[in-house]
Amino acid sequence: MANHKSAIKRMKQNEKRAARNRHIRSTMRTFVKQVREAAAAGDTEAAKTALERALPFIDKAASKGVIHKATASRKISRLSKLVNTL
Repeated sequence: MANHKSAIKRMKQNEKRAARNRHIRSTMRTFVKQVREAAAAGDTEAAKTALERALPFIDKAASKGVIHKATASRKISRLSKLVNTL
C-alpha cells in the first residue's frame, strides 16, 4: 500500500486510466467481433456497416495509446480484407 501522498495520487490515477483503457479495449473488441460474425454469416451489408462503425473506434483506441498504431493498422487491414472478399 502506498504511504506517500504522491504515491496515493499515482495509484488513483492508474486505477482511473486502467478503467478507461479497459472500456475502450472492450468496446473495440465488441465492434471487431460484430464485423467477424457478420462476415461469418455471409451478410455483406451488415459486415460493411459493422466495419464502418469499427474502423473509427480502432483508430481512436490507437490514438489514445490503448493499442499500438501498428496493431490498429493490422486490425483495420485484416477486417477490410475480410469484408472485401465477401
